Amino acid sequence: MNPLLQRISLVLVLASSLSACLPLVMGGAMLGTGVLATDRRTSGSVIEDEGIELRSASRIRENLGERVHVNITSYNRQVLLTGEVPTVQDKQLVEKIVSQVDNVRSIVNELAVLGNSTLTQRSSDAIVTGRAKAALVDARDLLASAFKLTTERGTVYVMGRVTAREAKRATEVISAISGVQRVVRVLEIISEEELARYMPQQPAAGAPKR
Repeated sequence: MNPLLQRISLVLVLASSLSACLPLVMGGAMLGTGVLATDRRTSGSVIEDEGIELRSASRIRENLGERVHVNITSYNRQVLLTGEVPTVQDKQLVEKIVSQVDNVRSIVNELAVLGNSTLTQRSSDAIVTGRAKAALVDARDLLASAFKLTTERGTVYVMGRVTAREAKRATEVISAISGVQRVVRVLEIISEEELARYMPQQPAAGAPKR
């Protein structure tokens, strides 16, 4: 592993260790102005997604306490639920709770009916996510900030607003990473024309440079 990936992995492991006692994990992160400038969501959607993650986590904790491990990742008001719950009824209850949160547009429920994952597994997943993000940054034909990633038991979930070309390429890049068991795409597919409107400074693939 190169030094950059080693540093990313170490930071992610430490962050995971510090939060290991918490049953809920939110997919959102603090975003700098540089990231917002290249995000394909509106600034309002970014704020809404952060609010959805916070409110969902709070309500799940109030209703289910620490017996569940739920990751909440919202992108453009579409919510991805990953993690583990003890029963099918709990899986349905989590989805119902999140569906009642303001601004939620749709839910993809990938919760597994299993015992909660171990600290070792969560640390491993955090490292895989870090490697995947770094690989997207290194891929010159992709805009890494267009994607939002989370990993659960070796499965990398990919969210974002991207073209079919970008979706295929990102899947190829992430699938080649050590530790990735499979890639699940929870993507909004846009056309190349829409991409040009979102990111007019980016030439389409194969387009001549001016």
